[in-house]
Amino acid sequence: MQVITTTQLRTKSKNLIESLKQGETVDLIHRSEIVGEIKPKKQSEKVFNADKFLKSVTNLNLPKLSEAEREMNYRDHMDKKYGKNFS
Repeated sequence: MQVITTTQLRTKSKNLIESLKQGETVDLIHRSEIVGEIKPKKQSEKVFNADKFLKSVTNLNLPKLSEAEREMNYRDHMDKKYGKNFS
């Protein structure tokens, strides 16, 4: 576990960020007293799986729409949401 002072937060922020990226916890010191702990936020890694996505889209069995049909659906939605004066 490392320590960093409140003054060093301004001057050595790059070192702090590197430590957090490596998963280390850092104690924060203010006037010779430990006042807090800075620890990295846990992030779940999201990996996009194209095969799984394609399979789920195929299972939906959505109808094929032409460009004109998509435009018409979009205009209808905008008319309902914003009224006839939508440009």
